[in-house]
Amino acid sequence: MFFVLALSGNIFAKERKGAELIIQKTGGTQVRGELIAVKGYSLLVLERESGADMSIDIEDVRVITILKKLNATRGALYGFLIGAGVGAVLGYAADPDAPPSREATAAIAGISVGLIGALIGLVSGTDETIQLEGKSDAEIQEILEKLSKEARIKNVQ
Repeated sequence: MFFVLALSGNIFAKERKGAELIIQKTGGTQVRGELIAVKGYSLLVLERESGADMSIDIEDVRVITILKKLNATRGALYGFLIGAGVGAVLGYAADPDAPPSREATAAIAGISVGLIGALIGLVSGTDETIQLEGKSDAEIQEILEKLSKEARIKNVQ
């Protein structure tokens, strides 16, 4: 019984966080916080400064910026590990007496692929800005569906 409880994934499950947003309203004010849910034509946001839940009507929104975390470090780490693995395989497949050495081949491949991974991580970590002014109802509906996938609680009716 102890092992069933100790190994249960639900006990150690981390709560899913919604996307971090900056919402620029048509009146010129700005709200920054976590997207909790999309309800109909409104966004439920946990405001960062006050910690209060806010319901923001989509008609009052001019621009939404989805803040993304920079993944350069993670991309570089994964790229380096993959590159070192590929370099090791290539190094051991090559003649051990021929320059460069196996270790040098692994290091060169690791650094090269690590740099590529860092660039991919930087590109994937750039913020996304969504302009709502002038959009049709169908386009706004598509945007709301996309935002719903980024919310802490998905598919709220």
